[in-house]
Amino acid sequence: MIRARIPARKNSANLKSYEKTCPYFSWEDIEKEFSWYGPDHSPDHSPDHSSNRMNIMTESIDRWAEDPDRCAHDALVFSKGGQVQTYSYQQMKIKSCQWAGLLTEYGFNAGDRLIVLLPPCPEIFFAMSACARIGVIFCPVFSSSSFYELEIRLESTSPRGILTLPDLVEKISYEFAGQISHIFLTQGPAPGLFPNEVVIAGMPEQMPPEFEPEMLSGDAPLYLIYTSGSTRPPKGVIHTHQEMTGMLASARWVLDVKPNTVLWTDADPAWVTGTVYGAFAPWLCGVTAFVQGDPFTAANWYWTLEKFKISVWYTTPKIIRDLMEAGDDLPSRYDLSALRHVTSVGAPLIPELLYWVGDHLRCYPHDTWWMTETGIICIANLACNDIKPGSIGKPLPGIKAAILDENGKHLPALSLGELALKCPWPGLTVGLWQDNDRFQRYFTDDGWFLTGDIALEDEEGYFYHQGRNDDLLKAGGDKVIGPFEIEQVLCVHPAVAEAAVISKGSEPGKGISYLKAFITLKKGYIQSTRLNYEIKTFLKGNLAPDIVIREIIFLDKLPKTRSGKLLRRVLRARELGIPGGESLNMQD
Repeated sequence: MIRARIPARKNSANLKSYEKTCPYFSWEDIEKEFSWYGPDHSPDHSPDHSSNRMNIMTESIDRWAEDPDRCAHDALVFSKGGQVQTYSYQQMKIKSCQWAGLLTEYGFNAGDRLIVLLPPCPEIFFAMSACARIGVIFCPVFSSSSFYELEIRLESTSPRGILTLPDLVEKISYEFAGQISHIFLTQGPAPGLFPNEVVIAGMPEQMPPEFEPEMLSGDAPLYLIYTSGSTRPPKGVIHTHQEMTGMLASARWVLDVKPNTVLWTDADPAWVTGTVYGAFAPWLCGVTAFVQGDPFTAANWYWTLEKFKISVWYTTPKIIRDLMEAGDDLPSRYDLSALRHVTSVGAPLIPELLYWVGDHLRCYPHDTWWMTETGIICIANLACNDIKPGSIGKPLPGIKAAILDENGKHLPALSLGELALKCPWPGLTVGLWQDNDRFQRYFTDDGWFLTGDIALEDEEGYFYHQGRNDDLLKAGGDKVIGPFEIEQVLCVHPAVAEAAVISKGSEPGKGISYLKAFITLKKGYIQSTRLNYEIKTFLKGNLAPDIVIREIIFLDKLPKTRSGKLLRRVLRARELGIPGGESLNMQD
């Protein structure tokens, strides 16, 4: 572990003192801000408010639309192809009500499902807010989904409708199209493939501008989002309206949003980050959510930061690496003075990327950790705490984390084990769609949520992510290590850009893992037998004697998710000649 520190920003941070807040914090402190809080709130102050009647729209868009001092403030800014569309909180409320009216006209009721199959566009956010208003469960899906990936979701959710574009309709099989009541097209002309196609362009504007939110129980589903497993079918993760408490708190503490914040979460809404921190969290805080509809280029990302005066940017290590590879001089051509806070998610933020952002954007990024099932950011480098390079930070106030062994016992500091979170907290999924048995396996008998991630905790309570359970490698004797620490050593070599290390099983008669590394090279380096040998020699001098890399393979790129998370399972599957799991969340 790197012992260097980047000093905290205690004076300017929303959360002033982590040490003083944690011992006395209760989620009730946040709940008091909502209109549904009252004498009927949960007596044990737990995040379970299934008996309370609430709707996330009442506490977000509607709240600010009815505030005379805030109603004209920008709620959503969308940019694509040089065209900018801006919607105030008052305008967003009208859009939400009109779209809710449209869905109601077509027979949608609370509990129905709507698949949203669109590239980034304002209609996604109109539809999500409308569904929340009437209790319809929305399910965003990547527009790049394959025929098979979409079919799995249609079969699982049995949606009443799907919102999409004419050129994406052909991804829907005839069999499933017949089971969907309505295929809504945001623009025409309709391709005419199915009789239930409806071009809705211009129709929402004909609906009334008022539509009272449906008051729902706290555990009423808000959205359903799919995340793929390694080898099993995709998981449909259910999240609810009562999670607004965790969304609001985490946006304040981790993203450090303030009233004048322009928040850019550069994630597709089909990824949970894009849904939570690209829409609902900023709306709960009453700030501006910015959405970029154009594909990534380094120049466009810098231009966006400058043009729209982005003050808080939630991004991924993949985007940061792409910016770094575009050159050190490029950011100096743009005015990035509005940018005051950067956070990242999706993969470990290695020190090289952290220092590069600090040097060239004058703003050190704060790494965060969470997963689709946790609903909100759970562990983070908070602005009020020092950053330890390579660490994912500390648990948020109200969240308790621990490292457990295979028997569920707590491990001491600096021990490698499974990261677990103490239940409950406002954000934790209430279930997996039509798969309760799989859902129950997340939990221990004594109330811990098992993440499946391997990590360790240092003496000061900072956590370090080391990979997934099935990524663990066996070295000499009973020694077990995570691949991330070996990959970090590989990346220290001047020729190595990125690395992934896997086990090909145990070596015969030795009981230790046969380790194989896959690497990509930095610009200016050429694959060769000599370079391969040099890197192996470098590893021998920088790793313990019982950790030996037997093979090194050069690749043009490593398999990753769209967020940049390394998919070691795909590499292992290729080695074994078996399928690598669902590809929906993989980069092209």
